[in-house]
Amino acid sequence: MALVLGARVIEVVRSLAMERIPVGVVTPTGDPARWSRYARNVLTWDWMLPAERHDEALADRLVRFARQQASPPVLMYCSDQSMVFVSQHRERLAEGFRFVVPDAALVEAMEDKARFAALAEAHALPVPPTVVLDHCQENPPDELLDLGLPLIVKPTARDRTWVTAAGSSAKAVRIETKEELLEFWPRVRCLSKPAIAQEIVPGPETAVVSYHVYVDDKGEIAGEFTGCKIRTIPVEYGHTSSLTITDDPEVTRLGREVCRALDLRGVAKIDFKLGPDGRLHLFEINARLTLWAHPGAQAGVNLPAIMYADLTGRPRPDSTRTRTHMDWVHPKDVVAARAHGISMTQWLSWMWRTRPVTGVWKWDDPGPLLGMAAVRVKGKAFRSPTPAAD
Repeated sequence: MALVLGARVIEVVRSLAMERIPVGVVTPTGDPARWSRYARNVLTWDWMLPAERHDEALADRLVRFARQQASPPVLMYCSDQSMVFVSQHRERLAEGFRFVVPDAALVEAMEDKARFAALAEAHALPVPPTVVLDHCQENPPDELLDLGLPLIVKPTARDRTWVTAAGSSAKAVRIETKEELLEFWPRVRCLSKPAIAQEIVPGPETAVVSYHVYVDDKGEIAGEFTGCKIRTIPVEYGHTSSLTITDDPEVTRLGREVCRALDLRGVAKIDFKLGPDGRLHLFEINARLTLWAHPGAQAGVNLPAIMYADLTGRPRPDSTRTRTHMDWVHPKDVVAARAHGISMTQWLSWMWRTRPVTGVWKWDDPGPLLGMAAVRVKGKAFRSPTPAAD
């Protein structure tokens, strides 16, 4: 069995189901995976809670569950919070589970953008010029303006304090003028952790490309693919609503270099943005499974299943790429398309031509979309907030 931790984990569940691997989930109330025919609900858990709530008591509960199984389950994590939880409680969790997680210091640096800025500088990684924002200061630091305007502000932790500060679940906030910076600064001071400011790399979200990889315990690459976004919601600094799997040799080369520089183990999604100068700029590293797992698996590189095979001593599934330029689409992409200036006719034509892998919806597993819809209807009825798409 694979036990999957995090939120919005349905694409990982379906990747594992492709290899007939039984799956349990530890997800928040309302997570689409809870209604999947391929998943068993083991525990309801809100991964957006403050980090200190993901404590030893939670690790104890999971280990008790693991010990009730015929063989130790494989533990997989799909959110920053669950990644940090597994890292911090790795010794206790190892008493019941099989899993792979990077070095603890590396996990902390990848999850915390302020630490990641220092890590990138130490390893000469190609990140845009960055300033760490001390949220205890009354006024913006002088060096912030040295980055030039406009600039973007990114949270170290995308928790509820960031959603309040940004006014949405957007991944970053664009600051155009000094007046906007002064107006936004009091909200920076209310964040749970320091934020960072970065020089903007011009270009649309479609210029964001990514390298996806699983590195085994010997440091060998066991599976890899590349991809890029098609649309996001919202249009700027939004969450992926459609994407395509690619075969980009330059992104692969640079992704491998980053893995070697950091001596990375396990799974990772490494994001770059292609600048107008033709250079790739490193944005972030997510050392966890993501929604890209399912389209990658459909393309022939099933990272969750390869990792599961290694941890259970089974033969690895074939990771030969069978299809490139394969698209994936979330139900919200119809809204994103309209925001991108694409008509319904154009969007339907694209859907017909590409026949993308569908996120959340699946004819033989309709529960996740129906459950998600029911939660949203209930949320509107009671005027309660609902999670954003990833």
